[in-house]
Amino acid sequence: MIAVFWAAYVMLGAGALLTLVRLARGPSLLDRVVATDVLLVIISAGLAVYAALQRDPTVVPVLVVVSLLAFVGSVSVARYIGGMLLTSGGDGQDVGLPLADEERIARGAEEERR
Repeated sequence: MIAVFWAAYVMLGAGALLTLVRLARGPSLLDRVVATDVLLVIISAGLAVYAALQRDPTVVPVLVVVSLLAFVGSVSVARYIGGMLLTSGGDGQDVGLPLADEERIARGAEEERR
């Protein structure tokens, strides 16, 4: 049981260190957001391993809060970045849909009128 405990925590620790490296070096904002999400998942996994190996159910509410924090944070940042990508056209105009999608929608609207 002690060997499983140490093996699990060594793997989680190595993953956390590699994630911190990606968080520090990430060239873009999205790399840092993904690294933060992965770090929160590793923390959740560490709490789950602790709760399972020690048979301690008092950690479960903390595990739920950390998991919800990771989910809500990822979704809110993804929506924010998605909104930024749609409204940044470089010339101050909305980008909207890609050109191929606009043409497909226009063709569909013409076919509906016929």
